[in-house]
Amino acid sequence: MEGLEGTLAELRDTFKSGRTRSAAWRKSQLRAMIEFVQDNEEEIFKVLDQDVGKHPVEAYRDEVGVVAKSAKLSLSCVEKWMAPKKGNLPLAFFPASAEVMPEPFGVVLIMGSWNFPISLTLDPLIGAISAGNVVVLKPSELSPACSSFLAETIPKYLDPKSVKVIDGGIDVCQQLLQQNWDKIFFTGSQRVGRIVMTAAAQHLTPVTLELGGKSPAILDSSSNPTNMKVIAKRIVAAKWGSCSGQACIAIDYMLVEEKLASYLMDLLEKTIKQFFGENPRESKSLCKILNKNNFKRLLDLLKDPLIRASVVYGGSVDEETMYIEPTILLNPPLDSQIMTEEIFGPLLPIITLNNIYDSIEFISSRPKPLVIYAFTGDETFKKQILSKTSSGSVTFNDTLLQFVCDSLPFGGVGQSGFGRYHGKYSFDTFSHEKAILQRRFFPELEPRYPPWNNFKFQFIKLLYAFNYIGLVLLLLGLKK
Repeated sequence: MEGLEGTLAELRDTFKSGRTRSAAWRKSQLRAMIEFVQDNEEEIFKVLDQDVGKHPVEAYRDEVGVVAKSAKLSLSCVEKWMAPKKGNLPLAFFPASAEVMPEPFGVVLIMGSWNFPISLTLDPLIGAISAGNVVVLKPSELSPACSSFLAETIPKYLDPKSVKVIDGGIDVCQQLLQQNWDKIFFTGSQRVGRIVMTAAAQHLTPVTLELGGKSPAILDSSSNPTNMKVIAKRIVAAKWGSCSGQACIAIDYMLVEEKLASYLMDLLEKTIKQFFGENPRESKSLCKILNKNNFKRLLDLLKDPLIRASVVYGGSVDEETMYIEPTILLNPPLDSQIMTEEIFGPLLPIITLNNIYDSIEFISSRPKPLVIYAFTGDETFKKQILSKTSSGSVTFNDTLLQFVCDSLPFGGVGQSGFGRYHGKYSFDTFSHEKAILQRRFFPELEPRYPPWNNFKFQFIKLLYAFNYIGLVLLLLGLKK
């Protein structure tokens, strides 16, 4: 790509100059980010509607609000975060001092996603800026309106010599990945994540991968009718209220006891109608399917005769408008594509079990999910979920909140990704913790070898075990 080498050279020169390391520069950029969001809120709503059909309320909740709160938190905490932390040394190192100093990686590449094209692009940027890095920002080409908007608007607010936004398609991504970066942060699919990691390995570049996976929701039968109505609302919100299920944190499938399935499906149907009306096709609160490729992928899932037979609610489609109705499926084949690959759409399989404790083996026998949602008041069951399953996070009795809580790390494990961010964790993700140890030239002890008798040797070994060797050598002056 013409000009890419020059762009990177300018960024490297900026970083070498040290301008991004100061607290003043970091805070000025964070203030500019807050100003960017405040000045362009309506334009952000507009481009989000063009790309993914997000209602302004959803756009503020998942995009604008996320960026604003993240920037404000970082602005208030960045000086504390960047200050060196005193390190503890064993007595054997006396006299000495130690500290851990966070330092920026350098030139960072951030690759955003199409489903949350503002927040999942700018939230990592806030972390990179807070840590003092220079950044190339690559918004997803699958959300062209948002990508163009960011490329045109960000340079008006952020330091153009330190933050570059590069618009473009797959060819641009390929050329970016061929460069030597100090850190790569990628949000997207597992397939593309493997491509990013392979490219990064050529330069031994550290990578954070925010991917996804099949995140289950578990529901036991202990909830009373009042709680069940609340649970149904939270399930519908997490499945269809967040980008119509096109979200890594959306519920992918549900695990329930067989005796509860009929009641749950009835509640979900009523709640869908309550949220989106009798005819969800006319609702302005449902995001559209992104493009023809994603629509065809979802349509192919529904065309499978065994999958079609498992549909208990919804299932209607409109190929002309790329509309898929919120759909519930009961016990589709476990070896079918809908149960082996991330759905990323408005289809919700419900799998019934004889005993809800069997859900633990069901989940642990499959790739590790990004999040497990569990609706239960059974403390023993909660402990077993935590101790016998592995996932990026676990949320009990609610959905999605773990994503917007800056005091918790957000990230996957295994095939759902690795690395974490949000709040202080974003700063840490884009920082290298440099260990610093300082000693003095006095006193200098010079034990002579050999001979040391066996008793003295054993005594020294014992002292090491208790970290007292430095003090004892100083007091005894073992030179002979």
